[in-house]
Parts: sequence; C-alpha cells; structure tokens
Amino acid sequence: MLLVGGKLMSLPHFKGKNMFRPFLASIHALLCAFTIAAAQTGQTGQNPQTQPAQRAPSADVQRQTALPPEAINEPVRAIKAPRTPLPSEKDSAGVNRFSFIVYGDTRGRRDGFELQYEHSLIVNSALATIKKMEKTPFPVRFVIQTGDGVNNGAIGRQWNASFVDLINRLTQEGGVPYFLAPGNHDVSSAKTHDDPKRQPGLKNFFSANAELIPPEGSPRRLAGYPTFSFGYGNTFFIAFDTNIAGDEKQFEWVKSQLEGLDRNRYHNVIVYSHHPAFSSGPHGGPKVEPSTAIIRQKYMPLFHKHHVRIYFTGHEHLFEHWVEHYVDEAGPHRLDEIVTGGGGAPLYVYSGDPDTRDYIKNNPDQKITLDRVAKPAYEPGQGAYHYVLVTLDGDRFSLEVIGVDWGRDFQPYRSNKATLSDK
Repeated sequence: MLLVGGKLMSLPHFKGKNMFRPFLASIHALLCAFTIAAAQTGQTGQNPQTQPAQRAPSADVQRQTALPPEAINEPVRAIKAPRTPLPSEKDSAGVNRFSFIVYGDTRGRRDGFELQYEHSLIVNSALATIKKMEKTPFPVRFVIQTGDGVNNGAIGRQWNASFVDLINRLTQEGGVPYFLAPGNHDVSSAKTHDDPKRQPGLKNFFSANAELIPPEGSPRRLAGYPTFSFGYGNTFFIAFDTNIAGDEKQFEWVKSQLEGLDRNRYHNVIVYSHHPAFSSGPHGGPKVEPSTAIIRQKYMPLFHKHHVRIYFTGHEHLFEHWVEHYVDEAGPHRLDEIVTGGGGAPLYVYSGDPDTRDYIKNNPDQKITLDRVAKPAYEPGQGAYHYVLVTLDGDRFSLEVIGVDWGRDFQPYRSNKATLSDK
C-alpha cells in the first residue's frame, strides 16, 4: 500500500515469489532503453503525393534504421480481412453479450527486420483467449489497438516484416476484426493533418488497414483521416487521432457521431485513442503534453455530455486505471479511463502523479472527482506485457488484465480483474 493524497492506494504485485522475475525484466528494460530515444518522432518529411515513387530517404529516417534505402519506400501489404467480419449495425442490433480485446504500443526493437517478439506473445495468448471464449455466451468479437503499431510508420518494411503477419494471425486464425487507432510512432507527432512529416506514415497506415477500417466514403469514416467508428450490439466505438487533437474538422466529426447516435439502441459508448487524458508514466505525471491538454480541454467535456462509458488509451507502456465521477442534469455518471500500453514496446514505470486540480476547477458544475484504482508499477519487473479482455453483459462491463511471459501473474488491482461499476 502507498499513501497518496491522504488515500491508501494498492500497488501491483505478483502472486509468486520468483525473485528473478524483476531482475530479468529490469535487464530487458535496460536493453530496450537504447532504442527509445531514436524512435520518438522522426519521419521522412516528404509528401508521397508530390514525390517520385522512390523517394530519397531523409536524414532522420536514415539515422533510425540500418535497413537498405529501398525498405523505406517498400509498399505496405494490407492486413487480411477477418474471416468473420462484424455484421452490419442493423443485423447486430439485438446483441448485448460479448467480449473484445484491447491493447496498445506494440512497436519493437527489431522493427523492419523480424516479427515483433513481445507482441507475438500477446497474439499467442489472445488467440488462446479467443478460442476459450468462443463457446461461451461472451465470444470475442474484435480487437481494438490504441496505437504505435510500429517504431516508425514511415518505413514500409517495418509494417511488412514486423507487424502485418502478426495481425493476420488474429484476423485469420482468430477470425476477428482488428481496429487500430494511430499513434505518434505510426504517423509522426505532427500536430496538423496536412503536415508533410505526417504523410508517409499516414499513407502506410491506410495501406496496412485497408481491409479493416471503414472505407473512404463510409458515414463511419472521416474522409482522409484515420478516424472512424463502428457499432456492434448495444455498444458504439469511436477511434480518433490524438496526434492532431487540435484538428477542428476531426473534433466536429467526433461530435457529430455522438450527436447522431440512437441511444435507445446504443446504450454504451466507448472511445479510444493513443494519448491519455491522465497518466503517471514518463509522458504524464506533472508533464502535460500538448495532445493531453487538448483532450482535457475539448474532448473530455464532449465525452461527459454524451455519457461516454470507457476511454481506452496507450502511449504510456504500462497499465493504469482512473475512474472519473461527474454529475449533470441526468444525474451521476461514471467514466472509466484505462491506459493499456503493454503490447510489446519497452515497459515504463511510475513517474509521478498528474495534477488534476485545474481540470476539476474548470468544471465546477459537474462536481468531478478522479480516483486511480490501478497504479503503474515502480519497477519494470512489477509491470508486464499485457492485454485486456473486456466482457459486456447487458450494460455491465468487467475486465481481465492478462499478462504474458514472466508477467503471467500480473495483478494491477491486487487481482487481475475488475468490474466497472459502483454498485
């Protein structure tokens, strides 16, 4: 237990007494650390619409890869369409019991050279979970990913060699749809949609996901953007691009999707993106990144207005869970904010608490309270590569955090399960 702000908070721990597990994880983290600095935001800085098919690699890209120059411009293969696609929204209207999987941040140390090893552990376990659940009342119907599929999305071979075939296993062996939201490593940290630095990664993102996300022209896709939505059963999902959180066109589209929903049909709304509103890792704590500031200022009030039920994010390579309570004219509400970034990228640890005072002060009428119910680990060996199995039974959500490899006993709640309810 840890005393934080006058409250006793639970720390993640493991059941077993294996003294070597934290040591091995710490060594792994040290090896991974050498790749982190070079992988942050560098992109080719060229627009594929105005450049020849074989662009000369930029200095930024050359510094990040030992791959041959032709690997950068390698056309990205499309991930195969799922064997069992989602039915139309109309045909799934009566469904109110199912499961889905969430995880994020899968970029690996050897992207462009070989399959992502840590990510493959997630996929192996997820396939076993899909098989286990298929004969239950709560089959896994799809996977959502909170971003950073690869280390540098502008390099075509990173998608082809390290990511595409792993997701093909989920869509073919598992038979499930896969919906990826864009991370900063996928499409760069450029803040505007038309920034030239963003275009190579965006082109590759669209190529990889051509058979998975709603097509151009669909009312569930913002034209030209990696921003989309889908509905299944009694639940509606929106994926948006927080790299360009300040983009007004995207904000208005998300707003229109929420305003146009039949809430008699869609009792639950879930949103997901890469950057979190609140987190305690190296991207959060006392630091407020530009995307996070905009999410707090613009998107969270919108999510409150439309009673969004869960907000899944990544960016931080850890697991963290906040519960936000607020009130409006309809009464009290709960919004669960879950950071799940343990898909294979080097694990992060607790770096400090976010300052929530201005956020609460700026919304006085809503009487907001924020409580953290799962806190990140203090040491890499206390965290784990993981994914989250979310089960819906009517309007009742429960989740199971499933660790892999040396993190199989990962228990961020002093168990690995939680019910998203105050009752």
